[in-house]
Amino acid sequence: MNDDTPQPTVHPALQPVRGAAGTAITGLILVGAAWVVRAVWQVRLATTGQPSSGPPDQGNGQHRPLTGLEDAYHIITTLGDVATLLCAIAFLAWLVRVRDNARVLSGQPPRYSGPWVYLGWIVPVMNLWVPRGIVADVHQQSAPGERLPHAVNWWWGLWLAGMLSGLGLMYTNSTTDDVIARAYTDVRLLLVADAAVVGAAVAGVLVIRALTAVQQRPRPC
Repeated sequence: MNDDTPQPTVHPALQPVRGAAGTAITGLILVGAAWVVRAVWQVRLATTGQPSSGPPDQGNGQHRPLTGLEDAYHIITTLGDVATLLCAIAFLAWLVRVRDNARVLSGQPPRYSGPWVYLGWIVPVMNLWVPRGIVADVHQQSAPGERLPHAVNWWWGLWLAGMLSGLGLMYTNSTTDDVIARAYTDVRLLLVADAAVVGAAVAGVLVIRALTAVQQRPRPC
């Protein structure tokens, strides 16, 4: 005898994302706070003024002893770098989870293959749009037809502004002593970069909350 009773639709199980989202948000808050402290110290350096002996890096491999303020900035920078590394790990762990969930929800493969979740941040030129594209795809596959949250564009625009105005060109490719010397001569560009990074961290929190909420919605049977 055939049983024609309709069977309930069984949806594939999604990976839990609340814990990963909370960790990533904590990391972004720590990075934002670290860059605020950097900005405060840069202003203090600019206000104090460069010592008569010149910048810390004297050239030709010669370095003068650091002042107390300069030495403290080195410590602050190191702690900020550690916070940034931990934040990157936490953010990528969250992104991998929501990306896998988006593939389950849509039944479609992602536009960018797995390695691009990591390589998209470091491959030159590609790092100008791939990470945003991955986040946008996650939202589209998780909530088809819905408008992309404005926070995604704010997050990515501010991140690029920080990277191109200072984060990438001065912090990454220059030593901390170079940044100290820049604070003495032209602190404004440093502060613009700092403000952009802090803004990107705040917008990043909103992005994580928005995409996590989308994936935690009850699904119809």
